Amino acid sequence: MILEIKNLVKRYGDFLAVDNVNLAIKEGKIVGLLGPNGAGKTTTINTIMALSKIDSGKIFVFGKELYKYEMEIKSKIGIVPQEVALFDDLKAYENVTFFGRLYGLKGENLKNSVKDALEFTGLWDRKESYPQQYSGGMRRRLNIACAIVHKPKLIIMDEPTVGIDPQSRKHILSSVKKLNKMGSTVIYTSHYMEEIEEICDEIVIMDKGKIIARGTNEELKSLISTEDKITMELSGMNYTIVDSIKKIQGVKDCIVNEKFLEVVSKNNSRNLGAIIDVIVNNNVDINKINVDKPTLEGVFLTLTGRKLRD
Repeated sequence: MILEIKNLVKRYGDFLAVDNVNLAIKEGKIVGLLGPNGAGKTTTINTIMALSKIDSGKIFVFGKELYKYEMEIKSKIGIVPQEVALFDDLKAYENVTFFGRLYGLKGENLKNSVKDALEFTGLWDRKESYPQQYSGGMRRRLNIACAIVHKPKLIIMDEPTVGIDPQSRKHILSSVKKLNKMGSTVIYTSHYMEEIEEICDEIVIMDKGKIIARGTNEELKSLISTEDKITMELSGMNYTIVDSIKKIQGVKDCIVNEKFLEVVSKNNSRNLGAIIDVIVNNNVDINKINVDKPTLEGVFLTLTGRKLRD
């Protein structure tokens, strides 16, 4: 495991921010960390970075206890904070160089690593520009360059796409996937559900300081629904269609309402093709079709009682 959190507790006075959290993350994964505001996500991230002292529990990173090997572990972690952390009086190249030196890079290794980071984020041609000359999306990308200059094994990204344009968001998401393929494990928080669905291998949902669910996108969706519902508007109707559809594997019910046909199937039955074949073979046209499946947003709302952006 690249990260293990055991019985983590963190309080701020009487407020219990993280309540006995246990979490293990395998190397090579992109793990999404979801939760409404105040769920404990940022506090958990701060403890992993040793920016916040814990009240009890243990954290192991790269197999070593965090607080015993703090400096060694930090040198192998990259952090992309929610708030852009750049020096406006330094050029882009100088910003990345500064962070490279903080991580102990020197000489030719430093120069090559700075160039790699700026090329990776698409900013090499603008390396002599100051951050205030960048767009919001470019500043975010420069923030990422500063975080990856030392080629970290573990990268923590805390809402790296807040307030940027769609093109920059697409570039950043693509970069996350590339970093993962290059060998980095990524912990990614976001208030954009579609980002989590697009890039994450696993998803962890926190609420009120606890982890309340964990799994792949499909595993989490299966928590709230065991059924798929298909609704079709047909050009005509006969009961041969209904009887035939009811015999298809996975179909639980078939209901007729005038020209509308509603088919309820077990989740992930993958029988839509067979259902359409029955209708077409009975010389009936399909005017409209809609498939209702559980969504990650629905899972989140069911488990927390709130929308992600609330």
